[in-house]
Amino acid sequence: MSSTNADFAALLTRASEAETSADPSSVMTLLADADGAGGGFTAYRSTFAEGAAGAPAHFHTKATELFFVISGSLRVLVGDDLTVLNAGDFLAVPPHTPHAFAAAPGRTADVLFIFTPGMARFDYLRLLGSVMRGETDPEAIAESSERFDNHYVDSPVWREALAAS
Repeated sequence: MSSTNADFAALLTRASEAETSADPSSVMTLLADADGAGGGFTAYRSTFAEGAAGAPAHFHTKATELFFVISGSLRVLVGDDLTVLNAGDFLAVPPHTPHAFAAAPGRTADVLFIFTPGMARFDYLRLLGSVMRGETDPEAIAESSERFDNHYVDSPVWREALAAS
């Protein structure tokens, strides 16, 4: 595509050409990273198997994380509040707000995630897939928290919700 503005050229990612990262419980389709979007956003799609884990409690210091549920149901923690997002639901989680997510119990979920402003997160998503497949030591995730603005926190509410599932 040739349309441009001051920040970046129009960005098109064809489904057939998008990079995917799969693990036993989900498939991530990498759509647009910040470097191709003038730093404005990062976007990817995750398809979660029934009952699949998503992300433990964490927060971002710079980015707002946007969730749009394409199909299925996603259980989400925001602060200390648990909710279930269903197909068509949208959620925006501002910086410094602890949150977590997973496929709702007994459900699958197909979710579009957007971070704004963007940052180079595809390497983080690749790292997550590698850890989930058992190819990389999980400690690598903790060591990358500053680089990828992904800061894990303890959430008794989230731990209890997962234990009850």
